[in-house]
Amino acid sequence: MNDNLSERLRFLKRVVEREIHHLRYSSDSVFASPLTEERAAKLGDDEALAEKVEAYTSRFCRLQDTTGDKLLPLWLRALGERTGAVADNLDRAEKLGVLDSADRWLEIRQIRNQMIHEYIESPQVLADALNTAYGYQETLMAFAHAMLTDAEKRDLLG
Repeated sequence: MNDNLSERLRFLKRVVEREIHHLRYSSDSVFASPLTEERAAKLGDDEALAEKVEAYTSRFCRLQDTTGDKLLPLWLRALGERTGAVADNLDRAEKLGVLDSADRWLEIRQIRNQMIHEYIESPQVLADALNTAYGYQETLMAFAHAMLTDAEKRDLLG
């Protein structure tokens, strides 16, 4: 493996660790009390809550993008694996044992899109999407950690 891959993996490790830290902070704030449809309906009037929800959504999406679109293909390349479409990369990660379910990852991606695009029209859709994302949060973090742990075990971080 070349030094550039190791350097990029080390960089993404730092980025992912920071993104996980920020996501945990935001989730602790948003989900300190249950996120109901009623709370979601108040986002237009409650700027502080709206800002917290926006931060959570942004941080969840950013970690998912970093993990699936950047870390996963780089980790696969460092292993000498071929990379391809996202679905193919996810299937490979599942076969290599760092992802429980490629299908679940794609479900998380759909939830991400709901949080971003549909919340203005429906507080119920937003509340459901946020609560579902919160339920998947540990899965998202575990996937990132599994690749980084594997990279460390294989001494890919240099």
